[in-house]
Amino acid sequence: MRQRLESLVRLALEEDVGFGDVTTAATVPGEATGRALIVARGPLVLSGLEAALETFRAVDPGLSARAMATDGDRLEAGQTAVELAGRARSILTAERVALNFLGHLSGVATLTGRFVEASRLPGGGGPRILDTRKTTPGLRALEKAAVRHGGGHNHRFSLQDGLLIKDNHIMAAGSVALALERARRDGPQGLRIEIEVDRLDQLPEALGNGADIVLLDNMGPGALAEAMAIIGHFYAPGPRRTLAEASGGVNLDNIASIAATGVDLISVGALTHSAPAADLGLDWL
Repeated sequence: MRQRLESLVRLALEEDVGFGDVTTAATVPGEATGRALIVARGPLVLSGLEAALETFRAVDPGLSARAMATDGDRLEAGQTAVELAGRARSILTAERVALNFLGHLSGVATLTGRFVEASRLPGGGGPRILDTRKTTPGLRALEKAAVRHGGGHNHRFSLQDGLLIKDNHIMAAGSVALALERARRDGPQGLRIEIEVDRLDQLPEALGNGADIVLLDNMGPGALAEAMAIIGHFYAPGPRRTLAEASGGVNLDNIASIAATGVDLISVGALTHSAPAADLGLDWL
């Protein structure tokens, strides 16, 4: 993970700095030193600190870059995330890349926190909020960490982490039952098997053929409630052994009604592919 982060920061700096920061070199004396703070401009959940600190270290190992908060902390406007001291040129050259990491990742954490809060049930508790693989290429590990910092949970990190049988797998296999049979027979032992259903009539076949999780795709609250009733009836009077995951079309306006249906998991692609950047800035002291 450390090597991957260093490589990612190096690529980001090469992209941004190119052959040199010509503006800083032309305007700031080489011997000048300074102090600066990275400050939240508005409420946010912090994430991306290690990437930001690594950016300053990569530009100038002699810089002092000190975290004043922890990933997962909720900051209000004016609160400090990072304190910097050292060569002025180095601070200015690293500024934009460090802020890009912090802004994007804190944006993911902040949006995740909003979904988690919106999904809480009136009596307490609620479904787990999951991310997806709809991540920025190269940033998956950082974005999934940001989801955790916001109170969410990670779905599969990569295709090797679990069997998720989607609609096209079912079509290619021939049926829900055949896809599940082959997954149990030929898939790696110990991995949970999840299958997507987008019609209620597929549910009994999925439940009867050993699915560990059923992904209820693009169903509104009414259909989800009906699905949960079907699942409950299938296992009655014993305990339910299959988890139910809602996915597709989930937003902050409807997540409370989706959570109220009793699903165990809600996956939200928007956490990583549509999170607005959090607002942080660097203030010179």
